[in-house]
Amino acid sequence: MRRLSGLKEENVVSVLPEYGKQKLLGYAESFKELAGLFEQKNEPDEYSEKESSRQEYFWNKKLYESKELLAEHLKEISGIMSEVALESYRYHPVGERKYRQISRYLKESGILLKNFLILENNDGHIELNLTMKAHGKEGLLTEDIANLLSVAMNLRLQPSVSQPLFMAKEWTAYHFIEEPKFHILTGFAKAVKETEKISGDNYSVCEIESGRLAAIISDGMGSGESACEESERVIEMMEMLLGAGFKKEAAVRIINGALAAGEQEKNMSTMDICELNLYTGDCDFVKAGAAATYIKRDLMVDRLSVGNLPLGIFQHIEPEVMHRKLQDGDYVIMLSDGISDALAKEGQEELLPEIIARIYHTNPTEIANQILGSCLRYSKGKIPDDMTVLVIGIWQ
Repeated sequence: MRRLSGLKEENVVSVLPEYGKQKLLGYAESFKELAGLFEQKNEPDEYSEKESSRQEYFWNKKLYESKELLAEHLKEISGIMSEVALESYRYHPVGERKYRQISRYLKESGILLKNFLILENNDGHIELNLTMKAHGKEGLLTEDIANLLSVAMNLRLQPSVSQPLFMAKEWTAYHFIEEPKFHILTGFAKAVKETEKISGDNYSVCEIESGRLAAIISDGMGSGESACEESERVIEMMEMLLGAGFKKEAAVRIINGALAAGEQEKNMSTMDICELNLYTGDCDFVKAGAAATYIKRDLMVDRLSVGNLPLGIFQHIEPEVMHRKLQDGDYVIMLSDGISDALAKEGQEELLPEIIARIYHTNPTEIANQILGSCLRYSKGKIPDDMTVLVIGIWQ
């Protein structure tokens, strides 16, 4: 484990005080018990030939599925509460000498220091919490303070995503994090189905929390505006759930349940998720009816695929997570099924890994354009379905 100079031996401390932890665990248990009230042991019996019995059967089945879905969501919330309650971190007490050194260094730059805490996250990266205020100077950027602290701590730091742009003149708590080991660049290319004006594919690359990103592609059922609205809604729900602290598997189950319980008969969308930890290079992939994803490492290409169905077909699904460890110079290539389907119609789908392997561009946008261009050449310029290519390049 990496050590910082001037620090005492670390202690493991709960994120919440004992009272708050027990209270949150009590809420979690209540949600779990509430979920039990909605769970039913048996599905409704099959309907008979009588019309009234058939209507009653479908009504009871719908009620059963709704209760099961609600119970599942309550258990997910209970699990999140328990995780937060039991979350801990390593706390590094700062020695008096180190504190005076940092305080003096900041004061020379017009900043007064009140409290200073150093924490170590579960994956080993350092976080700093400081209570400070601007003194005498105006317009001090938190980015500049991060640079000052980086020099003083001999550690590359950056403001967390929730920090204000400027320093305040009142005592305010500021949070700085160690810069991730990796950084990314993204690029994309799209082609709209030839009979439509708008693509039914949507994608997003969002920061879930500092150093943790999610790339998402969704293809709505059908094509055109209605498919676009559906896939956009799926991505918005996924961003909201991930940002709220839900794990990707739980978020997929919740969105699937919402689509399956919808009023529309064909309320379906594919879902393709890539979650990347920029501190460690760990990358998880979850798919629901989505096309294969490819990881390009020089001339080697790794194909990741799961033969499951889109969201919204069945009331319950159990997402399968595929894990990979990314390295400096790797590219993650995510596709909508319009790419693979177009090549499959020409009997050329097996050429896709070879096409990707032969690409020598390093810019993600150029890689995405070349993949789309190759697909269009093989399909003789025809675009039978929306096509989307999203490329994520990772560098140390």
